[in-house]
This record gives sequence, structure tokens and C-alpha cells, in this order.
Amino acid sequence: MRIAIVSLLLAAMAAITAVSVAALGYFDSGRPLALLATTTALWVLFAAAVVLLRRVPTRAAVALVIAGSVLLGGAALAGPPNTSTDSARYAWDGIVQNAGISPYRYVPVDEALADLRPDWLFPAAVENADGSHRCTQPRTQLTSSLPSHEVFCTALNRPTVPTIYPPTSELFFAAVRFVTGPGAEYWPLQLTGLLMSVGITLLLIAAMRRRGIDPRWAALWAWSPLVATEAVTNSHIDVLGALLVVVATLAAARGLRFRGGIALGAAIAAKLIPMIAAPALLRRQPWKVATAAIVTFALLYLPYLATTGIAVLGYLPGYLSEEGYNSGSRFTLVTLFVPTAAALAVAALLLAVTAVLVWWKTDPERPWLGQVVMIGTTLLIVSPRYPWYALLLVPFIALSGRWEWSAVPLALTVRLLIPSHAVSQVAISVAIVVIVAMALWRTGPDGRARLGSPVARAASRRRASPR
Repeated sequence: MRIAIVSLLLAAMAAITAVSVAALGYFDSGRPLALLATTTALWVLFAAAVVLLRRVPTRAAVALVIAGSVLLGGAALAGPPNTSTDSARYAWDGIVQNAGISPYRYVPVDEALADLRPDWLFPAAVENADGSHRCTQPRTQLTSSLPSHEVFCTALNRPTVPTIYPPTSELFFAAVRFVTGPGAEYWPLQLTGLLMSVGITLLLIAAMRRRGIDPRWAALWAWSPLVATEAVTNSHIDVLGALLVVVATLAAARGLRFRGGIALGAAIAAKLIPMIAAPALLRRQPWKVATAAIVTFALLYLPYLATTGIAVLGYLPGYLSEEGYNSGSRFTLVTLFVPTAAALAVAALLLAVTAVLVWWKTDPERPWLGQVVMIGTTLLIVSPRYPWYALLLVPFIALSGRWEWSAVPLALTVRLLIPSHAVSQVAISVAIVVIVAMALWRTGPDGRARLGSPVARAASRRRASPR
């Protein structure tokens, strides 16, 4: 009966996911609450399914976790991206590279690239009776070529600035477009997102079995509404960074620190954000991890530096300024307690203290709890507008069994769907309360881990295992 109920919940999640992708979207201004309602339903069903899975026999539970990962990811393929246009830029960067041009050299509207523009990324504009122009296709905006200023439409966001993505991502974009060609639209990146998300599910299950961790916890990644939406539907490259960090963490935990460092360096060269995963991997023989990561990062950048020079920084400085990090206004929670002008310095100090504590306290053989604390705390402090940044966090929520940290991606999802500064402050504050409350409960009144908590169970297994 429990297996049947969990299966029905997963089927309901898949159906809602498919409908939300195919019929709704952030760009649908006519039904502003529809996506919020379906997202809420998905998170409620997700929580219920994870709770019920705890009572399902292990072998059946593992099968359900894998089947659910495939089912929900497959449902997320039902339509094009619905809350982001980032994957259009991914496709364009791949097309440009396969023409033998560095993606950092020209902005997309530069007429030097005009012959490479596919119609699905750069449709023609429709001229109105008054001489103005408009775009008729969804997910497109008006722009103009440089230097002629000819008006046309584009599916790319920020078409007048260079790309922001580092070399691991750029190599990935080029590889996907090399296989599919420029005419394939959004599905190639969605399909690779599905493959990577299922790959992470399988890695988590294998690692949990090897480490004596209950593999049911893998459902926290496999069934997460965030994963289906952001790794598959919207194809965010953050899933590649998450995959590489999981590989790095599992390798380092097994003592393979050079290999872990290579995977970490590749992850940082995918989107820079995985840098925050480093402190938990540096507790033992840090020079091996750091050296391998730095060398890998440098080697990946070298071909682009040779052809483009300092332009490989792309739009990163402009992006940080645009998002309000330079001024401090982006730090939603920090600005409740300090002036905006001081927010950047305070945030940097908090992150530095967190990094030192994570490095000091992390068990090098089980670094996932350190990863949860470091990545989750960073997201709470930095409070980005985009929930897909939390794809880096979710695998380690699963490995550590610290389900309460799922409040972080949920809070960031609320921030995306309800773009209100006050709502964001409330959502992040609630997430912190939930995390702190559960930390206090797990510790118990005497300062020791409660019997039955993941920490206590893991400690008990370590004491019982032969030396």
C-alpha cells in the first residue's frame, strides 16, 4: 500500500510538472498565480512522498527513487524553458564556438556573427503601422545589430554584452551543439540536463550504499521540484557544476584527493560558484586538492586566454554590479541589520568565518555535512534571485540527510515567483528558523546528538564497524 501511494504521488507530481511546463510559465502574464499554485502543489507532494518513502522497504524504495528521477525529469521535457532564457545563450555560445570563434570575442548582436544566427534564436521583428517593431514569439525581445542598428528579435537575454560563462560550461555548450547542430532548439540541453540529474541520483545511491547511509535519502535530490524545473526544463548549467562537485566530494572522501581536486577545478570552471565547495574538501592533505583544482582550472582557461585575452572575464563584473552585490543591496537578510553600504563587508566576513569553521570541523571522510553548511549558509547570506543556484546544495542535503536545508531552495523559489523584497526577507528568515530549530533538536538538551538522528546513527555505525 505504501509503495502504491508513493507511486501515485510521483505520478501526480509528473502530471503537474508536465502541465506547468507545457501550459504555464513565468512569461505568461495572463495567469500570474498559476505557476505559483502548481509549484506549491509540487513541493507539498514532494514532502509527502519523501515522508512516506521512509516506511517503504529499502529495495523497493531505491527502485522508486530511480524511477521517480526518470519520470519527473521526463515530465519536465514537456515544453520549452518557462522561467528563464539562459539556455538560449548556452545554445548560441555553442554555435559560435563550432564556427571556430571564441564566445568571449563578440557580443551576440555584432554583425560579424550575423551569418551564424538561427531563426529560432533570432526571429525577424514585425513592423507595426506606426513604424515601430514588435516580437511575436514568446521568450523573445527586441534588439538591434551593431553597428547598423537593424532591428530584430532575440531569445537571448542581455544580447548586447559578452557571455559570462567559464570554460567548462563553454566546452559543454560546444559539445552539445556539435552533436545536434544549430537548428535543434531547446531539447538537447534539456535532455542532457535529465541525463546529468539521473546520473547524480545514481551516484548518490551508490555512495550511500557504500557508506552505510540510508539510500532513501537520495529522493531529496531525485524528486526535488527544483531539480526537474531548473536542471531539466530550464537546463541551467548549475547541474553540471553540481555533478562535478559531487564527484569531487566522493573522490576526496575516499582519499583520492588529486582526482577530487581535478573534478573541483572543472566544477569551478563551470560557473565559479562551486568554489564555495572547497573548504569542506581541504581538511586533510589540502595541498593535493588545491593544486589539482588550480591546475585544472588554469588549463581549462588557457585556450580561451590564448585567443581572447582578458576578455574571458566576459560580463562577470557587469553582472555582479547589475545584481547589486557591489553596492550591497542584494544581501537581502544582511541589510536588515546593517546599512547597505556595509553589507558587502559584513557578508564577506560572515562567509570567511563560515569557511574557517567548515574547514576546521568537517570530517574528511564524510564531508557532505560541511558542504551543506558552507553552500547553504552562502546562499542564505548572498540571497540570489535565482533558485537554480541551489542545485549545488541539494545533493549534499541528500547525502547528509539534513532535509531541513531544503528550506533554502524553497525560499529562493519563493523569491523568484514572488519578486518582493519583503517576501524574500520573510522566506529566508523562515528558512533560517527551520534550520536552526532542527539543529537544536538534533543536538539535544545535553549537547549530544539525539538517538535516531542521522548524526547519531552514523556515529553508532562507525563505532560498531571493525577497525
